[in-house]
Amino acid sequence: MKSNKFWISILVIILIVSMAATIILRQAPAAQARIYSDGSLIETLDLNAVPEPYSIPVDSGGGYNIISVEQGRIRISEASCPDSSCIRQGWLSGGITPIVCLPHRLVIALEGSSDKGVDAVVG
Repeated sequence: MKSNKFWISILVIILIVSMAATIILRQAPAAQARIYSDGSLIETLDLNAVPEPYSIPVDSGGGYNIISVEQGRIRISEASCPDSSCIRQGWLSGGITPIVCLPHRLVIALEGSSDKGVDAVVG
C-alpha cells in the first residue's frame, strides 16, 4: 500500500512541475496593431517593442485622427469627427474588438494578442 502512495505522489509532483514549467516558459505572441485607412493597410506596429510613447497623425480627406501608441496598447486620442466615438473606445490592448472611426474610414485592429478573453457575445 505504501508503494502505491509513493508512486502517486511522484506522479502528482511531476504533473505539477510540468504544468508550472509550461506556464512559465510559454511566451505570449507579439501584439501587432494594424492601422487601415480607407481599407488600405497604412502601418503595422509591434506593440511589445515600443520603447516610449508616441503619436501618429493620420489625415484622411474629411478630417484627421491622432493615434497614441504605448508599450502594449494603442488608442485614438484625438479626432475631428463629429461624435468622437473612436476616442471613447479607449485603449486597445487585447481582445478582438477593433477601434473604428467611421467618418474617417479608419480601423485599428490588433492581431496576435495574448488576451484569450471572450470572443463572442450571446444575447
